Amino acid sequence: MVRIKDIAKEAKVSEGTVDRVLHNRGGVSKTTEARIKKIISDKKFSINPVASALAMKNKYTITVLMPEFSEEDAFWKSPYLGILKATNELQNLGVTVHIIHFNQYKAQSYEQASQKVYKTNPTAVLLVPLFRKETNQFVQELDKLDIPYAFLNVNMDGFNNLFFIGQDSYTAGYLAGKLSALSLKPQSKILLIQTRDNIDNNTTISKRIEGFTSYFKDVYSKAPSIILKIENLDDKKGTEQSIRTQLSNTPAIEGIFVPSSRASAIVTSLPKTVIEKLSIIGFDTTPQNTQCLKEGTIPFLISQKTFDQGLEAIRLLADYLTAKKTPVKKVYLPIDILTKENLAYNEGSQYHFEREVSLS
Repeated sequence: MVRIKDIAKEAKVSEGTVDRVLHNRGGVSKTTEARIKKIISDKKFSINPVASALAMKNKYTITVLMPEFSEEDAFWKSPYLGILKATNELQNLGVTVHIIHFNQYKAQSYEQASQKVYKTNPTAVLLVPLFRKETNQFVQELDKLDIPYAFLNVNMDGFNNLFFIGQDSYTAGYLAGKLSALSLKPQSKILLIQTRDNIDNNTTISKRIEGFTSYFKDVYSKAPSIILKIENLDDKKGTEQSIRTQLSNTPAIEGIFVPSSRASAIVTSLPKTVIEKLSIIGFDTTPQNTQCLKEGTIPFLISQKTFDQGLEAIRLLADYLTAKKTPVKKVYLPIDILTKENLAYNEGSQYHFEREVSLS
């Protein structure tokens, strides 16, 4: 008797991947899908309804601990949608996904949300570790309970996480430095906007800044950036005043680097006459950022495929739970440079899924 396990072994994929092909749930490349279907056909395999019903007795719960989002600060909506898509795909595998949100700017909110995780009786946990001390306390308990966990988008060393999925932030920052250098005159200065109080906790942001400054040190033996800390980007008057003061004090500033997802907040805070003189590089395809990209007020955005991060993180955990397939320790997604000319050819999966959700 041919089993799913046998097909997976011959096709050199996980049993979860074979199951996705059998039930037409998507998420498998066309080449892999064709290879699996050929093996199924050659071996005259058919689904045993009794065995399938028994398999459904295996129930798995993946609990996600991630930041909340809003229309003004929409970054975390994208990975959230990716997680929802994966959840839809995995329903027939007996995998349930719970999502618990926290305020990304408050350690207490993160700590309180982490305590809610235990009430879901998780088989595995996916979390965004924005606060080191609180993360350390949380995952120590997960380790004691022998609950596997993975990091999404933000990586922290020194933990027993199953894997990290996200961007190679240092390389992305290094790339941003190269883009800035190509866009500006050699003698130009660049204003680096720091927008988070807990920058030491958010390694994604700090690694981007490290990569950015490293590029200029490697190529020009100097760092042309001037750091400006802005407490509240939603305070447009305060933001404009802070930037104008810095521009007045340093006339050589011709570029702005925003290592977070809030580049659009800089654009909307400044008059068009000021923006036209600056080359701005930011991260992530939030609706506000992409609108600025289309208008040309932001010439470059660096994408980290956050929708795919959420989607693949859940798939990897599901494969680990259902097929005992251990993922690689660090799963890096592509670093894409977006302009208004190629924007329409990116983020297609998220757009189509979001449209399906809104129509259903």
